[in-house]
Amino acid sequence: MKILVVDDEKDMKTLFEQKFRREIRDGKAQFVFATSGEEAFCYLQNHDHEAVLILSDINMPGMTGLQLLEKIKHEHKMPPPVVMMITAYGDEENYSRAMQLGADDFLTKPLDFSLLKDKLKIPL
Repeated sequence: MKILVVDDEKDMKTLFEQKFRREIRDGKAQFVFATSGEEAFCYLQNHDHEAVLILSDINMPGMTGLQLLEKIKHEHKMPPPVVMMITAYGDEENYSRAMQLGADDFLTKPLDFSLLKDKLKIPL
């Protein structure tokens, strides 16, 4: 399973690589990282249907996670990848907007990696 993680925090790459070390080693998960919405959308355009799941932060400079979500759901070839939004702000407004735009799930920071693995159906 190829997962695109979109977050402007540079330490997220290291965190995901540590938390999913076994799954990466065993070939159960492969991660690609983008530090902005623009970078993520460019990746998706150049790697059609490689990423089956996108984990995107909401608050990023430039294109926000919500803007990225909207572009993916409206412009990506069918079927669009599954998109889970991640935010440090679990407020109702962001949640409602993400769901209106077609988010498949909504997670809050700090990430509960056991819960995330469960949602991804990756055995611990």
